[in-house]
Amino acid sequence: MTSPLRQLTALLLGVGSLLAAAPVRALEEIQLTLPLLETAFTVQMRELRDQRTLLSGNSDLAELDRATNGAIGRRLVEAFQTPLPLPLKALAEQSVGSPLVNQVLLLISSVVLVEGVRQPLDSSQLAASLESSQAKGSLNLLEVLEALPGKSATVDLQRVVFAIDRLTSQQRLGNQLVASLPAAGISPALSQAGPLAVKRQEVAIPVTHRPKPLQVVTIQPETGSNGRLVLISHGLWDDPESFEGWGRHLASHGYTVLLPRHPGSDKSQQQAMLSGQVPPPKPEDLRLRPMDMTSAIDAAAAGSLGLPSGLRTDAVVAMGQSYGATTVLQLAGARPSAALLKRFCDDVTNPARNVSWVLQCSFLSSADQAGLADPRVKAVVAVSPPMSLLFDQGSARAMGGRVLLVSGSRDWVVPSGPEALRPMAMEARNVGGGHRLVLAKDGDHFNLRSHFENGGGALRGLLLAWTDGAFAAGAAAAPGPDAPPLLPPDGWGATEFPLVDITGSLRSLPLGPNQP
Repeated sequence: MTSPLRQLTALLLGVGSLLAAAPVRALEEIQLTLPLLETAFTVQMRELRDQRTLLSGNSDLAELDRATNGAIGRRLVEAFQTPLPLPLKALAEQSVGSPLVNQVLLLISSVVLVEGVRQPLDSSQLAASLESSQAKGSLNLLEVLEALPGKSATVDLQRVVFAIDRLTSQQRLGNQLVASLPAAGISPALSQAGPLAVKRQEVAIPVTHRPKPLQVVTIQPETGSNGRLVLISHGLWDDPESFEGWGRHLASHGYTVLLPRHPGSDKSQQQAMLSGQVPPPKPEDLRLRPMDMTSAIDAAAAGSLGLPSGLRTDAVVAMGQSYGATTVLQLAGARPSAALLKRFCDDVTNPARNVSWVLQCSFLSSADQAGLADPRVKAVVAVSPPMSLLFDQGSARAMGGRVLLVSGSRDWVVPSGPEALRPMAMEARNVGGGHRLVLAKDGDHFNLRSHFENGGGALRGLLLAWTDGAFAAGAAAAPGPDAPPLLPPDGWGATEFPLVDITGSLRSLPLGPNQP
């Protein structure tokens, strides 16, 4: 049986197997299935452009619409014509086969069965169609279907509406918060590159938990190091290169930055897996990734990485994105557990269910053995961490590192509602350890990263402010009900994506029933 993680891979990250094939024609018709009915209605794609024409006359669908007093017609309009809450401009700017473009294919594949077309669906046609849709600023399901290859597709109207409603609701509260609360201002002292020239190198260190040496990218000041160490963990099927801009910005202000490459869950592993050479990432990677980070700190302490003299390794800051954010939470003392995984992984209709649950639920067999805190990690930045099922409620009580959690208001992979707002609201009510939550307005799962040449991206000022505050606080950086703030009240904002600190609203946020 194909594993859920491999299925997700085919949907999210599949390269176009149709690119080398002969040209295929676009969809011509839809087999529409409706709630509580066993009959499928054949609908021509051209008819979906004009709902009045579709529902006029004596067709079975028109008769059914009249019998339901127009309810079927309204649902058709809602399902096919309502703009999808996707970051269209960012989608149009992505290259073919990118994870962001394939988010659309993930949504479509969950509700549409395209007959006679191999998986994974090809994103090249979809990417091309975005050019016309971008002009009007929105994208609906009908436009996406028209971009797909094949002759016929089966659409379950009930599933379409349910999927769109659930995904939209998971973003709703975050969007309301960033619209109602003020964004942080911008201080040049935080947002601009520092005065120090930086250098980049790659080194390999032997580790006992891996069969091969661990590859580590180092970014450091050429001169003028402040003697402080920061580590960055990349996400699933990603690489250190996607976060070297973060490291460059920090290094220009004096910090030494290490970015380990996590084998088994990096970009090369993804490519090998899609070609059938290796299996998907294993549950054991949940343990191995924190061990990579700890080994990098050990190597820095041993003086084997060619880092600035006098570098302190007794207190470090760690940051990461997506799976890497989960890794740094583990280092800060959050203990994974299988309890919520056992309870919710099979609940397919749960309102909190989202794409990241596929990854989290793959850790069912390893979660209880993945508590790997490193006491040297005093503070972390976790950007878009999958965490609602992986960490037990109340697990923050045992954490030794302070957390700044960042979530994009338009993240569909790790949506802010179930994966950031609710867990952090629970933490604020139960513990109140001085952790912070910042929302990036219009941020998604991929546009908060930064390559070396981008110099830190939208989060550069925020990352520097938190890092400065953590080291300046010393022992007071430890979490606790009376812990002093590590983030200054202002100055760490960004022009690219307004950043909003919603920590003060956490205790009053609605939690909702029957959710993890």
